[in-house]
Amino acid sequence: MRNVTALLFTGGLAFLLFVLLMQLPFGDSPRLLADGIIPASPAEVGAANIVTSVVLAYRGMDTLGELSILFAAAAGAGLILRNRSEKHHGREKNASFLVTRAADLMFPLLLIVGFYIIFHGHLTPGGGFQGGVILAVAFFLPMLARPDTRIEHGLVSLIEGLAGGTFIMIGLWAMLQDKAFLQPLFYEHVLEKGELGALFSAGTLPLLYIAVGLKVGSELAGLLASVAATDPIEVIDKSSLRDEGSLPAEGSLLAEGSKHNNGEQG
Repeated sequence: MRNVTALLFTGGLAFLLFVLLMQLPFGDSPRLLADGIIPASPAEVGAANIVTSVVLAYRGMDTLGELSILFAAAAGAGLILRNRSEKHHGREKNASFLVTRAADLMFPLLLIVGFYIIFHGHLTPGGGFQGGVILAVAFFLPMLARPDTRIEHGLVSLIEGLAGGTFIMIGLWAMLQDKAFLQPLFYEHVLEKGELGALFSAGTLPLLYIAVGLKVGSELAGLLASVAATDPIEVIDKSSLRDEGSLPAEGSLLAEGSKHNNGEQG
Protein backbone atom coordinates (compact mmCIF):
# COMPACT_ATOMS: atom_id res chain seq x y z
CA MET A 1 0.00 0.00 0.00
CA ARG A 2 2.88 2.33 0.83
CA ASN A 3 4.46 1.72 -2.58
CA VAL A 4 1.18 2.44 -4.34
CA THR A 5 0.79 5.71 -2.43
CA ALA A 6 4.34 6.76 -3.27
CA LEU A 7 3.78 5.88 -6.92
CA LEU A 8 0.57 7.91 -7.07
CA PHE A 9 2.25 10.90 -5.41
CA THR A 10 5.24 10.75 -7.77
CA GLY A 11 3.00 10.40 -10.81
CA GLY A 12 0.82 13.32 -9.73
CA LEU A 13 3.86 15.51 -9.09
CA ALA A 14 5.32 14.60 -12.48
CA PHE A 15 2.01 15.43 -14.20
CA LEU A 16 1.83 18.79 -12.40
CA LEU A 17 5.37 19.67 -13.46
CA PHE A 18 4.56 18.64 -17.03
CA VAL A 19 1.52 20.92 -17.13
CA LEU A 20 3.53 23.83 -15.73
CA LEU A 21 6.31 23.31 -18.25
CA MET A 22 3.84 23.23 -21.13
CA GLN A 23 2.53 26.63 -20.07
CA LEU A 24 5.96 28.28 -20.18
CA PRO A 25 6.42 30.63 -23.14
CA PHE A 26 9.19 28.70 -24.91
CA GLY A 27 10.87 30.80 -27.55
CA ASP A 28 10.06 34.07 -25.81
CA SER A 29 12.54 35.93 -23.64
CA PRO A 30 12.29 34.75 -19.97
CA ARG A 31 14.33 37.77 -18.86
CA LEU A 32 11.62 40.39 -19.03
CA LEU A 33 12.03 41.34 -15.37
CA ALA A 34 15.81 41.04 -15.46
CA ASP A 35 15.98 43.21 -18.57
CA GLY A 36 14.35 45.97 -16.58
CA ILE A 37 16.24 45.57 -13.30
CA ILE A 38 19.81 45.14 -14.56
CA PRO A 39 20.12 48.46 -16.44
CA ALA A 40 18.07 50.43 -13.90
CA SER A 41 19.66 49.11 -10.69
CA PRO A 42 22.89 51.18 -10.69
CA ALA A 43 20.95 54.42 -11.11
CA GLU A 44 18.05 53.59 -8.78
CA VAL A 45 19.93 51.76 -5.99
CA GLY A 46 23.57 52.71 -6.43
CA ALA A 47 24.89 49.21 -5.62
CA ALA A 48 27.50 47.57 -7.82
CA ASN A 49 26.24 44.11 -6.84
CA ILE A 50 23.01 43.53 -8.76
CA VAL A 51 22.07 40.59 -6.52
CA THR A 52 22.10 42.88 -3.49
CA SER A 53 19.79 45.29 -5.28
CA VAL A 54 17.33 42.49 -6.01
CA VAL A 55 17.48 40.92 -2.52
CA LEU A 56 16.96 44.14 -0.57
CA ALA A 57 15.62 46.83 -2.87
CA TYR A 58 13.34 44.98 -5.29
CA ARG A 59 12.09 42.06 -3.19
CA GLY A 60 12.56 43.21 0.39
CA MET A 61 9.44 41.44 1.68
CA ASP A 62 10.85 38.09 0.50
CA THR A 63 14.06 38.77 2.41
CA LEU A 64 12.04 39.57 5.52
CA GLY A 65 10.27 36.23 5.11
CA GLU A 66 13.59 34.40 4.79
CA LEU A 67 14.85 35.97 8.01
CA SER A 68 11.60 35.03 9.74
CA ILE A 69 11.95 31.40 8.66
CA LEU A 70 15.54 31.32 9.90
CA PHE A 71 14.46 32.80 13.22
CA ALA A 72 11.66 30.25 13.62
CA ALA A 73 13.99 27.34 12.81
CA ALA A 74 16.70 28.56 15.20
CA ALA A 75 14.18 29.23 17.96
CA GLY A 76 12.57 25.80 17.58
CA ALA A 77 15.90 23.97 17.62
CA GLY A 78 17.05 26.05 20.58
CA LEU A 79 13.96 25.13 22.59
CA ILE A 80 14.53 21.43 21.88
CA LEU A 81 18.19 21.53 22.85
CA ARG A 82 17.92 23.91 25.81
CA ASN A 83 16.92 21.30 28.39
CA ARG A 84 19.67 18.94 27.30
CA SER A 85 22.53 21.41 26.90
CA GLU A 86 23.17 22.13 30.59
CA LYS A 87 23.36 18.49 31.73
CA HIS A 88 26.75 17.74 30.27
CA HIS A 89 28.72 20.85 31.18
CA GLY A 90 32.30 19.98 32.14
CA ARG A 91 32.15 16.34 31.04
CA GLU A 92 34.30 16.50 27.91
CA LYS A 93 38.01 17.13 27.58
CA ASN A 94 39.60 19.70 25.34
CA ALA A 95 40.82 18.74 21.90
CA SER A 96 44.49 18.28 21.13
CA PHE A 97 47.00 21.12 21.36
CA LEU A 98 47.09 21.47 17.57
CA VAL A 99 43.30 21.76 17.27
CA THR A 100 42.96 24.29 20.11
CA ARG A 101 45.78 26.48 18.71
CA ALA A 102 44.24 26.29 15.22
CA ALA A 103 40.87 27.36 16.61
CA ASP A 104 42.50 30.31 18.39
CA LEU A 105 44.20 31.39 15.16
CA MET A 106 41.10 30.96 13.00
CA PHE A 107 38.81 32.92 15.33
CA PRO A 108 40.07 36.45 14.50
CA LEU A 109 40.60 35.57 10.84
CA LEU A 110 37.01 34.36 10.47
CA LEU A 111 35.74 37.50 12.18
CA ILE A 112 37.66 39.68 9.73
CA VAL A 113 36.46 37.69 6.71
CA GLY A 114 32.87 37.65 7.96
CA PHE A 115 32.68 41.39 8.55
CA TYR A 116 34.48 42.08 5.27
CA ILE A 117 31.86 40.10 3.34
CA ILE A 118 29.06 41.88 5.20
CA PHE A 119 30.46 45.39 4.66
CA HIS A 120 31.17 44.71 0.98
CA GLY A 121 27.89 42.95 0.25
CA HIS A 122 26.66 45.82 -1.93
CA LEU A 123 29.90 45.77 -3.94
CA THR A 124 30.99 42.14 -4.37
CA PRO A 125 29.35 38.69 -4.18
CA GLY A 126 28.36 37.86 -0.62
CA GLY A 127 26.45 39.89 1.92
CA GLY A 128 24.67 39.57 5.21
CA PHE A 129 23.64 35.92 5.00
CA GLN A 130 27.05 34.62 3.93
CA GLY A 131 28.99 36.87 6.31
CA GLY A 132 26.68 36.03 9.19
CA VAL A 133 27.29 32.31 8.73
CA ILE A 134 31.06 32.90 8.82
CA LEU A 135 30.70 34.90 12.05
CA ALA A 136 28.73 32.05 13.61
CA VAL A 137 31.41 29.54 12.58
CA ALA A 138 34.06 31.78 14.16
CA PHE A 139 32.39 31.33 17.55
CA PHE A 140 31.63 27.65 16.95
CA LEU A 141 35.23 26.55 16.39
CA PRO A 142 36.43 27.43 19.93
CA MET A 143 33.47 25.50 21.34
CA LEU A 144 34.50 22.43 19.35
CA ALA A 145 38.09 22.73 20.53
CA ARG A 146 37.12 23.42 24.15
CA PRO A 147 33.71 21.88 24.92
CA ASP A 148 33.42 23.82 28.19
CA THR A 149 33.51 27.14 26.32
CA ARG A 150 30.18 28.93 26.48
CA ILE A 151 28.82 32.09 24.91
CA GLU A 152 26.64 34.61 26.66
CA HIS A 153 23.16 33.82 25.36
CA GLY A 154 21.77 37.04 26.81
CA LEU A 155 24.20 39.13 24.75
CA VAL A 156 23.52 37.03 21.65
CA SER A 157 19.77 37.53 22.06
CA LEU A 158 20.29 41.28 22.53
CA ILE A 159 22.34 41.56 19.32
CA GLU A 160 19.79 39.48 17.44
CA GLY A 161 16.90 41.61 18.64
CA LEU A 162 18.60 44.92 17.88
CA ALA A 163 19.66 43.74 14.41
CA GLY A 164 16.18 42.48 13.56
CA GLY A 165 14.56 45.64 14.91
CA THR A 166 16.93 47.84 12.90
CA PHE A 167 16.19 45.88 9.75
CA ILE A 168 12.44 46.31 10.16
CA MET A 169 12.66 49.97 11.21
CA ILE A 170 14.68 50.90 8.11
CA GLY A 171 12.11 49.14 5.95
CA LEU A 172 9.21 50.91 7.65
CA TRP A 173 10.98 54.26 7.42
CA ALA A 174 11.25 53.76 3.67
CA MET A 175 7.51 53.10 3.48
CA LEU A 176 6.82 56.30 5.43
CA GLN A 177 8.81 58.12 2.74
CA ASP A 178 6.44 56.73 0.06
CA LYS A 179 9.01 54.13 -0.98
CA ALA A 180 8.84 50.36 -1.16
CA PHE A 181 9.73 48.29 1.90
CA LEU A 182 13.55 48.27 2.34
CA GLN A 183 14.06 50.50 -0.70
CA PRO A 184 17.33 52.39 -0.10
CA LEU A 185 17.07 55.95 1.12
CA PHE A 186 19.62 58.64 0.32
CA TYR A 187 20.54 61.59 2.52
CA GLU A 188 23.03 64.27 1.60
CA HIS A 189 26.35 64.19 3.48
CA VAL A 190 25.23 61.17 5.53
CA LEU A 191 23.93 58.27 3.45
CA GLU A 192 24.51 59.37 -0.10
CA LYS A 193 24.13 57.27 -3.21
CA GLY A 194 27.80 57.92 -3.78
CA GLU A 195 29.97 56.70 -6.58
CA LEU A 196 29.15 53.28 -8.01
CA GLY A 197 31.60 50.75 -6.57
CA ALA A 198 32.64 52.90 -3.59
CA LEU A 199 32.45 51.49 -0.07
CA PHE A 200 30.28 54.34 1.19
CA SER A 201 27.51 54.22 -1.39
CA ALA A 202 23.97 52.92 -1.97
CA GLY A 203 22.45 54.92 0.89
CA THR A 204 20.88 52.77 3.60
CA LEU A 205 21.57 49.51 1.75
CA PRO A 206 24.85 48.73 3.60
CA LEU A 207 23.07 49.31 6.93
CA LEU A 208 20.50 46.69 5.96
CA TYR A 209 23.20 44.14 5.17
CA ILE A 210 24.96 44.87 8.46
CA ALA A 211 21.69 44.22 10.28
CA VAL A 212 21.13 41.01 8.32
CA GLY A 213 24.67 39.80 9.00
CA LEU A 214 24.46 40.41 12.74
CA LYS A 215 21.04 38.80 12.98
CA VAL A 216 22.03 35.70 11.01
CA GLY A 217 25.33 35.40 12.86
CA SER A 218 23.79 35.72 16.32
CA GLU A 219 20.98 33.28 15.55
CA LEU A 220 23.29 30.60 14.18
CA ALA A 221 25.89 31.17 16.90
CA GLY A 222 23.28 30.59 19.59
CA LEU A 223 21.99 27.50 17.81
CA LEU A 224 25.47 26.04 17.29
CA ALA A 225 26.30 26.74 20.93
CA SER A 226 23.29 24.67 21.99
CA VAL A 227 24.34 21.88 19.64
CA ALA A 228 27.92 21.92 20.95
CA ALA A 229 26.69 21.73 24.54
CA THR A 230 24.47 18.73 23.86
CA ASP A 231 25.72 15.21 24.42
CA PRO A 232 24.76 13.22 21.30
CA ILE A 233 24.50 9.96 23.28
CA GLU A 234 22.70 9.86 26.59
CA VAL A 235 23.06 6.78 28.79
CA ILE A 236 19.62 5.57 29.87
CA ASP A 237 19.16 3.51 33.01
CA LYS A 238 17.67 0.13 32.13
CA SER A 239 15.75 0.00 35.37
CA SER A 240 13.80 3.12 34.35
CA LEU A 241 12.93 1.48 31.05
CA ARG A 242 11.68 -1.62 32.85
CA ASP A 243 9.52 0.56 35.06
CA GLU A 244 8.03 2.09 31.93
CA GLY A 245 7.55 -1.35 30.33
CA SER A 246 10.06 -0.75 27.53
CA LEU A 247 12.31 -3.66 28.64
CA PRO A 248 11.20 -7.14 29.76
CA ALA A 249 11.33 -7.79 33.47
CA GLU A 250 13.96 -10.08 34.98
CA GLY A 251 12.87 -13.70 34.92
CA SER A 252 10.35 -13.21 32.13
CA LEU A 253 10.32 -15.45 29.04
CA LEU A 254 11.55 -12.60 26.84
CA ALA A 255 14.44 -11.86 29.16
CA GLU A 256 15.42 -15.54 29.44
CA GLY A 257 15.22 -15.92 25.66
CA SER A 258 17.47 -12.87 25.21
CA LYS A 259 20.05 -14.34 27.61
CA HIS A 260 19.86 -17.70 25.81
CA ASN A 261 20.47 -16.04 22.43
CA ASN A 262 23.39 -14.03 23.78
CA GLY A 263 24.90 -17.21 25.19
CA GLU A 264 24.67 -18.97 21.84
CA GLN A 265 26.32 -16.05 20.07
CA GLY A 266 29.15 -16.12 22.59
